[in-house]
Amino acid sequence: MPVGGLVPQATDEAAELVVRNARIHTGDPDRPQAEALAVKHGVITVVGDDKDVAPHIGAATKVVDALGRRMIPGLNDAHLHVIRGGLNYVLELRWDGVRTLRRGLAMLREQAARTPKGQWVRVVGGWSAEQFAERRLPTVAELNAAAPDTPVFVLHLYQSAVLNRAAVKAAGFGKETPDPPGGQIVRGRDGEPTGLLLAAPSALVLYSTLAKAPVLEGQDQKVSTRHFLRELNRFGLTSAIDAAGGFQNFPDNYSTVIELARAGQLSLRIAYHLFPQTAGQEVADLARWIDMARPEDGDAWLRLNGAGENLTWAAADFENFNQPRPELGAYETEFEKAVRLLMENGWGFRLHATYDETIRRDLAVFEKLAAEGLFPAGNRWLFDHAETVSPESLDRVAALGGAVSVQNRLSFQGEAFLRRYGPGRAADAPPIRAMLERGLTVAAGTDATRVSTYNPWVALHWLVSGRSVGDLLLRPRSNRVERHTALRMFTRAGAELTGEAGVKGVLRPGCYADLAVLSADYFTVPEPEIAHIESLLTVTGGRIVYAAGEYEGLDEELPPVSPGWSPVAHFGGYQASEPHPAGVRQAESLGEAVAESEQHREWRVRRGLFPDVAGTPFDPCFDL
Repeated sequence: MPVGGLVPQATDEAAELVVRNARIHTGDPDRPQAEALAVKHGVITVVGDDKDVAPHIGAATKVVDALGRRMIPGLNDAHLHVIRGGLNYVLELRWDGVRTLRRGLAMLREQAARTPKGQWVRVVGGWSAEQFAERRLPTVAELNAAAPDTPVFVLHLYQSAVLNRAAVKAAGFGKETPDPPGGQIVRGRDGEPTGLLLAAPSALVLYSTLAKAPVLEGQDQKVSTRHFLRELNRFGLTSAIDAAGGFQNFPDNYSTVIELARAGQLSLRIAYHLFPQTAGQEVADLARWIDMARPEDGDAWLRLNGAGENLTWAAADFENFNQPRPELGAYETEFEKAVRLLMENGWGFRLHATYDETIRRDLAVFEKLAAEGLFPAGNRWLFDHAETVSPESLDRVAALGGAVSVQNRLSFQGEAFLRRYGPGRAADAPPIRAMLERGLTVAAGTDATRVSTYNPWVALHWLVSGRSVGDLLLRPRSNRVERHTALRMFTRAGAELTGEAGVKGVLRPGCYADLAVLSADYFTVPEPEIAHIESLLTVTGGRIVYAAGEYEGLDEELPPVSPGWSPVAHFGGYQASEPHPAGVRQAESLGEAVAESEQHREWRVRRGLFPDVAGTPFDPCFDL
């Protein structure tokens, strides 16, 4: 098709896709800027301007005009629980991006009305009480009022869950139910569960309760995963490293993405990890997997990347900043066996480690093995999270050839961290600039979906601004990164963790055609607006996998969301909203406070504690 004077002329070497009239940030230091690119067989063949791509346009070439918008390499989330998230996506009511608890409860009430008997309404991750104008959690009474008969489970970070009366019953909790290790079932004066669950500090009580809810089966799992991948494509994601996790068994829970990959229906490249699920047999499980496969087996769409983010359960600390740092017992003997096994067989790994105290103990094991020549040995390995890692530990990581993957968990837990550890520690949580200054590979991700949102632009905003979703400034300028560096952490650095830096994370000939055309220019928008960016056109491997705005309809058609009562079918996923000026945000907050005051007045009237007279003040002393 002729566009702006570009007339088809190529024959045998015609490109399949050309995107032109763009402000392209290539990520390639040899050619950082461009205006157009051409794609053939899923790979970029030309990067330049109109005259460079013109000879490659044929009669069948799809030519897309970017209309002067910013184009970037496709984003790569270096720590995303994409496999588990996909299996559950269409069952979850997302509060990601919702500005007020009032709106969240209205969504919940509406969803409960359409949810069939036997199913639950579940709000799982992607939000924090600090993002709401009301700055609080829902109460059990509010959940009971919104859904008298339908079980409701609302997970809040790594800290707690709120259940309505029906969910307490469905979960089988009663007066005699014992508290699980590391968790608490809050009880009333009569000894009955109130509906509040606390991680103290282990989140097992939260996740094991959620596991009692119904799950999807068969074809619905595929549909759910495809819609979740499309939702990730909506924000310009074209790759992710799946960090495995609890309740994600191999190979059972991996079968859906394997089948989608076999059918050519993945729209996101996935490098996955394997996480031993059973305490006490972790080393045996790792040994079995080592006999079955090798890291990097697979292809450009689905590949094994190693073990983790746990190698042994006893070595994992907890990230609930409402609770003190957990004191771990002795774990080094089995942990050393696991690490030795991996390093001797060429397997890389990643390790969940929130606190420097855990990281120091892990490094001592690595240094012992280094004396035998096992570190550094060419295997890719990294620490995840590392909120309180010390400069000394970072030096040791660098000496052993490791890397780091950081996530914006403090976007959602920043206030809790600040209360416990103070502003000085919060300013360095995690010490990103110190990591980069040591030359470490530092990749970025979200750790979605059970706590953080999967929206990478919220994480990019956190990297650049140092602010939580509640607009609390946590990190000073000295521990923030500028926008180009943050973007590299979400593109090229992730490719380095999977050994794909030669083909992914930059836009240059010979690299995968993974790109996003953005709704706003990431490099020039005001800082608060970074979190509101989306992609209008996302391309993975030369395929248009997401299209919106002027490009709507260019992407691949998906089957309808199933089941039909799914929250995603009615509300979608991330609740997008336009950035508001500070004055508007203030007025909205005041309006919500007034609305909540009226709710309190109506509550008193219903209980006969106050006369039902419009405009009557709460305090009769003022009724003059």
